[in-house]
Amino acid sequence: MTLRADQLTCVRGERQLFSDIGFEINAGEALRVVGTNGSGKTSLLRMLCGLAQPADGEVLWHGRNIRALRDEYCRNLIYLGHAHGVKDDLLAWENIVVASALSGNPVDRAAASEALEQLGLGRAAELPTRALSQGQRKRVALARLRLGMATPLWILDEPFTALDQSAVNELCGTLNAHLAGGGMVIYTTHQEIDLSARRVLRLDLNRATLC
Repeated sequence: MTLRADQLTCVRGERQLFSDIGFEINAGEALRVVGTNGSGKTSLLRMLCGLAQPADGEVLWHGRNIRALRDEYCRNLIYLGHAHGVKDDLLAWENIVVASALSGNPVDRAAASEALEQLGLGRAAELPTRALSQGQRKRVALARLRLGMATPLWILDEPFTALDQSAVNELCGTLNAHLAGGGMVIYTTHQEIDLSARRVLRLDLNRATLC
């Protein structure tokens, strides 16, 4: 199980955010993407998900371009963007059911409610998402990870934002369990987080360096 980025270049308007970005991660490994605001972190994650096209280069899953794989690749991926991706008009459990179905990994109401219960949102499961705090909304989005341990690739944009320390610790435990089971995690964060992976790489977009 391998994800490889080969000479990726990102251009927005007339500005080149980054160029010649390359890396490879395998089962049980994590990649942290860092850089200043505007360096292209979110743009890179969207490229890796197939939601944005690079100006140059390609993203390969098991050696094949993800543009050719389409739905097959999406079924192997959970992407949580910076904006959480929850719908205000849906109940908390409905958000999880709908998002899971759209990603090709459907779950039922009982499973969604149980995942929310595990994250301390049992009473919030039946509430419209608009009624929840920012931290609670983030937990609704993260509940998808509880149900996606079998989905190999997780791409997470600032997953620790708006979480209290207890929730941060719980999320770290979820990520570590995923990595221990052979999953892969690509993430951005402004916090210093220790993950227990076979290898944790650090990609600095400002310097175009990988270590």
